[in-house]
Amino acid sequence: MHAPSEAPAPARTPPGWPQRLFGRWWRRQSPARQDRYATLGPLVSVLLFLAAIISAFWYLRNEELEREQAAVKRDTEIAQQQIRLRLIENQEQLVRIAREIGTRSIDQEEFLGQAASFTRERPEINALSWIGANRVRRASYSATTFSAETGAAPERPGAAARPTEPDTAFEAARELRQPVYSQPFNDAAGEAVFQVQVPLIDRAAFAGVLVAEYSVESLVRYFVPAEVSNRHAIELLDASDRVLASTVTNVPGAGTPRVPIVHDLPLAPAGNGLFVRGRGHRTSIGLISNTLFWMVAALSVLTVWMLLGTWRHMRRRLQMQDALVSETNFRRAMENSMLTGMRAMDQEGRITYVNPAFCAMTGFLESELIGRRPPFPYWPPDRYEENTRLLQQELLGRSPAGGIEVKVMRKDGSTFDARMYVSPLIDPKGQQSGWMTSMTNITEAKRIRDQLSASHERFTTVLEGLDAAVSVLSVQQSELLFANRSYRLWFGADARGHALLAGAEEPPFVASEFGDTIESLGGLPTAELTEASSDSREVFIEPLQKWFDVRTRYLQWTDGRLAQMLIATDISARRHAENLAAHQADKAQVTSRLVTMGEMASSVAHELNQPLTAITNYCNGMVSRVRGDQIGKDDLIAALEKTARQAQRAGQIIHRIRAFVKRSEPQRQPAQAREIVEDAVELAGIELRRRNVALSTYVAQRLPTLMVDPILIEQVVLNLVKNAAEAIDNAGLPPKRRNIELRVVPRHTPEEGGVIEFTVTDSGPGLKDEVIARLYEAFFSTKTDGLGIGLSLCRSIIESHHGRIKAQNLYNGDTVTGCRFSFTLPVDATRSDALPTSHPTAVS
Repeated sequence: MHAPSEAPAPARTPPGWPQRLFGRWWRRQSPARQDRYATLGPLVSVLLFLAAIISAFWYLRNEELEREQAAVKRDTEIAQQQIRLRLIENQEQLVRIAREIGTRSIDQEEFLGQAASFTRERPEINALSWIGANRVRRASYSATTFSAETGAAPERPGAAARPTEPDTAFEAARELRQPVYSQPFNDAAGEAVFQVQVPLIDRAAFAGVLVAEYSVESLVRYFVPAEVSNRHAIELLDASDRVLASTVTNVPGAGTPRVPIVHDLPLAPAGNGLFVRGRGHRTSIGLISNTLFWMVAALSVLTVWMLLGTWRHMRRRLQMQDALVSETNFRRAMENSMLTGMRAMDQEGRITYVNPAFCAMTGFLESELIGRRPPFPYWPPDRYEENTRLLQQELLGRSPAGGIEVKVMRKDGSTFDARMYVSPLIDPKGQQSGWMTSMTNITEAKRIRDQLSASHERFTTVLEGLDAAVSVLSVQQSELLFANRSYRLWFGADARGHALLAGAEEPPFVASEFGDTIESLGGLPTAELTEASSDSREVFIEPLQKWFDVRTRYLQWTDGRLAQMLIATDISARRHAENLAAHQADKAQVTSRLVTMGEMASSVAHELNQPLTAITNYCNGMVSRVRGDQIGKDDLIAALEKTARQAQRAGQIIHRIRAFVKRSEPQRQPAQAREIVEDAVELAGIELRRRNVALSTYVAQRLPTLMVDPILIEQVVLNLVKNAAEAIDNAGLPPKRRNIELRVVPRHTPEEGGVIEFTVTDSGPGLKDEVIARLYEAFFSTKTDGLGIGLSLCRSIIESHHGRIKAQNLYNGDTVTGCRFSFTLPVDATRSDALPTSHPTAVS
C-alpha cells in the first residue's frame, strides 16, 4: 500500500500544529518521493530495532569485561604481594648473614653450613656465594649442579671480560653499600635467574658481597597461590617484555584469547626491571543468548534485505527518469552556453542542426540555416569556389585533422576568420548519417599571432645587431637553443663557446651561482633558479685572446625547459685601458714620493750635514793628536766609535730615503699600524725639525693587523704630516701653536664596520670651503710651486684599500683654529685582541 492513500487518514481527528505541518509538507511531495519515503519508513524502524539489540549486547559485554579486568588486577596484586614478602624476608636473612661475615663472626665452614640450611628452606634460591672485594669467590653453596655466576674477573691475565649483569650489580653494591638486585639473565643451564648482592662491610670498608641467586621459575611456581593460578595466568617478564616464567605452558599452535586482559605490576623490592603480569580473557556468553541474538539479527537482516530490494528498484526507476531529464537539460544548457559553433549536415550537404553559438557568430537565425544547401548564406561571394572545394573534401572525409581555416561572412556583410573541425556523425546503429562541424572564431588569435611574429622578428633583429654575444643553453641536454650573430662570429654554432664563457671546459658546466654543475640542476624546480639574480664575472678566452664581461642567469624556455642565458661583452679594450691606468698610477705614486723627497732636499741636506761635519771634526782632531803623540789608545778608540756612530746615522737617513723612493710593485701584506707610523715619523722628522714644528703621536695598543701596502700608507701619512707642517710654517705661527698631532685609534661605524682611523691635526689657518670642495682634484694645488697630485694620490691609495679620507676645519666659535685630515682602513673585527690602551709618544 502506498503512502499517498494513507495521507488523508489523520484528518479524521483534530490535528495539532505538528500534524498540520507534516500533512502540508507531505502533500507537496511528488508521488515518486512519497513512494520512496513509504519504503524507507519500515527500513528505518528495523534498523532502529537492530541498533537497540546490538546496544544491549554491547552493554552486557562491557560489564562482563570490567568484572574480568577487576579480577585480573586483584589476582595480580596477590601474586605480586606474595613474591614481594618472600623477597623482603630473604633479604633480611641475607643482611643478617652478611653482618656476621663482616664482623668475622663466622668462617667459611660455618658459612657453608648456614648456606646449605638457608637454601634448603628456600627452594627459590639456587645458590649462595661469598665474594671478596677482589671478586674472588671465597665460599659458595649451590642447590643445583651449576654454581652461581659471580661476575669475577677472568683468571687468565690480559683476558677481556665482557660486562655482565652480576658485574653491574657488584659495582652498584660497592658504590651504594646496600643490597642491589641484578638484571635477569640466563645461567649455565639456560634458566632465567637474577641475583641479590648484599655488601659486606668490615670496619666501614667494603669487603665483598653476599650473592643469592634466585630462580625466576621457582618464584612463580612456589609463591603464586594455586587459586590465583587456576583463575588467571601469572607471568614474570623483564624490561624488554620477554616472558621469563609463567604459571601456564604455551601450547604450540594454540591461539590467544580474542579479548586479552592484562595487568602489570613492578616486582618490588627488586627494582631491576622485572614485573608481574596477570593475564585473563573474556569468557564466552551463554548459548541461549547467542542464539537469540543471531535469530533476531537474521530476521532483521532478511527484512532489511527485502526492503532494500524494493528501495533499489524504485531508486533505479527514479534515477533513470532523473538521468533522462538531466541529460536533456545538460545538452540544452551546453548548446546554449558554448562559444564554439556547431553545425550538422547530412550526407548530401544539407544543414540539419546549428547551435545558438553558430547563429550568434554568423548573425543568421536557426530557421534561416536549417535545410539550406550549398552555397550557404555565410559564404563570402568571392570565395564560393574555394568553399565548394573544401565542402567536397569534407563530404568525402578528407578534411585535415588539424582543421581548415576559412573566411565567414556575417549577415551584415562583415567577415571574420574561423577554423573548422569536421568529424563523422554516427547514429545509434553505428551507421554514418552525416558530418558534425565545429567552428571557432580565430580573428583575435590570428591578430595576436601576427603581432607576436612581428615582435619576435624585431627582437631577433635587435639581438643580431648587438656587439655582445648572446646565447641560451638547455640545462638538461646541453643544447644550444639560441645564438646571435656576435656569438656565431666568435664561436660558431658550437655549445663549447657557451661553456668556455661560463667558466667550464665542456658542457655541462659549473653553475656560477649555486656551486653545482648545470646537469645536476636539471631535476630542481625552475622557480628558485629563474628568480635568482644574474651573475657577472670577467673571463679571458685563450683562443680569441679576448676579455669578456659575462652575465648569466637562468630562465624557462618557451617549451618549459630550464635554460641558461649568457651575455658576453668584449671588454678587451677596457681591460687594456685599466692596466695602462694602473701602470700610470704606480708611476705617479713613485713620482709623488720623488717630488716629496725633492721638496725635502734642503732639510735632508741639513740633516746629513750634521753627522758629516761631526765625522770631519773627529777625524781632524784625531790626526792632529796622533801627529803630536798626544792621544792614547782608549781615547783613539772612543773617538773612532763616535765617528762610526755618526757615519751609521748618516747611512740610516740615506737608507730610509732610498727605501721610501724605491720603485716597487704594489703588494698588500700584513702590517702593523705602529710600524707604519714610526717609519713615516722618522722621515717627516727631517722636515719638522727644519720648520721648527713639534709632532706628537698617539697609537693605540693591540691594534689588529692590517692587510695593506705599508709603503703606500706611509706615503699618505708622510704627505699629510708634511702638508700640515708647511701650513703652520707658511702662516708664521708662534712656537706655542706650531704643533701637529698624529693619532691612530680603532673605530666602529655603521657604514664601514670595524676600521682603524689615522688622524693628522694641525693648528694652522685651515682651508677655505671652495678649497675643501676641490681638494682631491688632480693638478689642483694651493701652493705656487705645487703639482696638485699629492692629495689626489692619497685619496686613490686609501680608496684602493677600501677606506675613506676626509678633511675638515676646526673651529673655536667662528674662528678657525686648525685643520684635521683623517682616513680609515677597514679591518676584520674578529682579529682584534682587546680594547686599545693609549701609548703616547712625542717627536719634535
